[in-house]
Amino acid sequence: MAPWLVIFFLTPIVEMYLLIEVGGTIGTLPTIALVMLTAVIGVALLRRQGLATLTRGLGRLQRGEVPAQEMAEGILLAISGALLLTPGFVTDAVGFTFLLPASRVVIARRLLAKVTIIGAQSAAGPAPTIIEGEFNQRPDSTDEPDTTPPD
Repeated sequence: MAPWLVIFFLTPIVEMYLLIEVGGTIGTLPTIALVMLTAVIGVALLRRQGLATLTRGLGRLQRGEVPAQEMAEGILLAISGALLLTPGFVTDAVGFTFLLPASRVVIARRLLAKVTIIGAQSAAGPAPTIIEGEFNQRPDSTDEPDTTPPD
């Protein structure tokens, strides 16, 4: 069985178990409050980290660089947001891990090491020839294409 499939099925079971255990220890309302608090704190941190990552990415674009690291971090931040809004302690722990800059950078670098990035310059091949000039439309021409067959 694929590891992702196991994680997909085991995560809700583990989350429910932990919520029941914590609820039995500290009570139902404090458990709900704790889950809500982690979501609120996570979203606030997510907004700050997202804006910082976006700013770094835009800076790289302005310098003509490919913002691959920032794009990978942005994906991790989106996953982090989804995990932080999902009720549970395990998903919150993983979400906060993706939210912390130090761990997010390491994870993003590992992801980028598995992909090949082709910049816009190298993907286009040689530089295109640019011909400068002026353009004037003749008064007898129309905007419709010429459909007469060639001789």
